[in-house]
Amino acid sequence: MGRTMKAFVMKGIGKVGFMEKPVPEAGPNDAVIKTTRALVCTSDVHTLKGAIGDRRDLTFGHEAVGIVAMLGREVQGFKEGDRVAVNAITPCYKCDNCQRGFTSQCGQMLGGWKFANIKDGSFAEYFHVNDAMANLVHLPKAVPDDVAVYACDMMSTGFMGAEHAAIPIGGSVAVFAQGPVGLMATVGARLLGAGLVIAVESVAKRQELARRFGADVVVDHTKQDAVGEIRRLTGGDGVDGAIECLGSQPTFEACVRATRPGGTISIAGYFGGADYVQIPRVDWGVGMGQKVIRTGLCPGGRERMSRLIRLLEAGRVDPTPLTTHRFKFDQVDKALQLMASKEDGIIKPLILFES
Repeated sequence: MGRTMKAFVMKGIGKVGFMEKPVPEAGPNDAVIKTTRALVCTSDVHTLKGAIGDRRDLTFGHEAVGIVAMLGREVQGFKEGDRVAVNAITPCYKCDNCQRGFTSQCGQMLGGWKFANIKDGSFAEYFHVNDAMANLVHLPKAVPDDVAVYACDMMSTGFMGAEHAAIPIGGSVAVFAQGPVGLMATVGARLLGAGLVIAVESVAKRQELARRFGADVVVDHTKQDAVGEIRRLTGGDGVDGAIECLGSQPTFEACVRATRPGGTISIAGYFGGADYVQIPRVDWGVGMGQKVIRTGLCPGGRERMSRLIRLLEAGRVDPTPLTTHRFKFDQVDKALQLMASKEDGIIKPLILFES
């Protein structure tokens, strides 16, 4: 395109700022998207703190929708001007890990997570998408950008947490932490047919949203023993599945303790702190309790995104109550600061770009 654009970048651990960058070019199989809406994620906060190492002048952001501005010559099924969504994870679908079925680990561990990790992200006026035919999805008129942007990460990750929890129809599940991912995990558990959905959360607004999104019971871990209450609610057995949505040692341990033998602990949280995660030995059955611990990364790709957009179009899910704040693109630094402090009741800040 031969022009420049404004981008919001990481300038080193703990440092951010705006800078001018060239508008990206589309390779033969790629696309360039003009950004219309984006979301700030807690994982952006982890990245800024150095959880995945230092980054210099790398554009932040991985949750965005927009308009096709440029297409590679080999891309079919899309045209310039189309409204599209792009998952936070953009696999190549060619490497060994992709062909083995682990597309989120494209090329290397966490390699499917390219935006703001191994390439420039979407907090810019334009952003580049690799393997466009595999990673772009059309947006129907009935799904506004403000809604569709939630399919890029929050819905996909939260639903993954529920899917990996192996909840039998009518079974029980505990979702630990009701932030954006936890709330979407609560929705996902209900959609998958859980008969008892227990949300663990102490913040009143998030407790309210948990009930709205399908929790049958909300347990406040600051007022009672969460694991003890979960066991009481399940007749002493523990839940079939527990979903960790915070990325902390205490919640992970609570998940292991709250899960019955043969159950599954599903990890949807981002462990951005200590070097090691410890398993409570006795509650793990000293290694023989047949409790599965399953990790995952937000599943990407056009096919999954199409299904998530279908849920939005059909009105099965309305994620917009998560949007507590709105900022213009030139205020994204303030949104990131607020996401780090968790002040003012923030859950998810929506970033508005000029059309």
